[in-house]
Amino acid sequence: MTKTVFIDGASGTTGLEIAERLAGRREFTLIALDDARRKDAAARREALNDADFVILCLPDDAARDAVAMIGNARTRVIDASTAHRVAPGWIYGFPEVSGHDAVAEAMRVSNPGCYSTGFIALIAPLVRAGLLPADWPYACHAVSGYSGGGKALIERFEDDRDIAWRGYALALGHKHVPEMQARCGLSVAPLFSPAVVAAHRGMVVEIPLPLQAMPGASAPDALRAALAGFYAASPVVSMGEAPADGEMLLRASDAGNDRLDLFVFGNADGSQARLVARLDNLGKGASGACVQNLNIMAGLPETAGLRL
Repeated sequence: MTKTVFIDGASGTTGLEIAERLAGRREFTLIALDDARRKDAAARREALNDADFVILCLPDDAARDAVAMIGNARTRVIDASTAHRVAPGWIYGFPEVSGHDAVAEAMRVSNPGCYSTGFIALIAPLVRAGLLPADWPYACHAVSGYSGGGKALIERFEDDRDIAWRGYALALGHKHVPEMQARCGLSVAPLFSPAVVAAHRGMVVEIPLPLQAMPGASAPDALRAALAGFYAASPVVSMGEAPADGEMLLRASDAGNDRLDLFVFGNADGSQARLVARLDNLGKGASGACVQNLNIMAGLPETAGLRL
């Protein structure tokens, strides 16, 4: 039976990419509002309550308002904003980590942040397995394509071709940190250093590990084997092979995809490691993850419509 989907915030980058992945799929019918009706509260309220599934691609406060407008117990919600990622009653929409059954049965699903996806994919399984300590002050360095910053940032990068790197959140407290800490079960918030580079899309997330100084930490080979085993059944997340030349590139010309590739690099004596996640900030980091969660919630193959 065809399910109806309303993308609230369909004109933004994430919403447009979700619609592209759903285009032509017979399992879903999109409820669309024209430009005038998108700004009409009554029209939005009707669409929010008529849909079987609502996907929110809105700023945090607007996402909370949209949820409050749903007055029935039938409509199921996937929120791509930060608003509900650590909120009680919401399932974290990272099925590989949170569990497919939890997502499949949920009425309210919070889509992970793009940076958080890479960090959690690497750290959560290793902390759960006792191979890394939960009380370590982890550092995380990451770069993303500028499309993740919304329309204003996209315009800045495309209007000023001289920008090559933009470091931000220099006062710390990036909005992804709470979910990174909570979903990995960490007692100390990670020190997160994000940056944007002159590529439209793509993302690399890295966590350096001084293993010799970390109580109870395992060797790089054990970390790699544990992650490979944890994601062995996943069609989306996989362990990558170490590049033969010792380099990893993020190209401005890279096409989008919905994969998540993980890497563990270690030095010869096993005293240090670098955990690395490579993904598309608009794919598994946003729109692809939304569609994966939608598929699971609708009882469909999780990779339907994804670009793998």
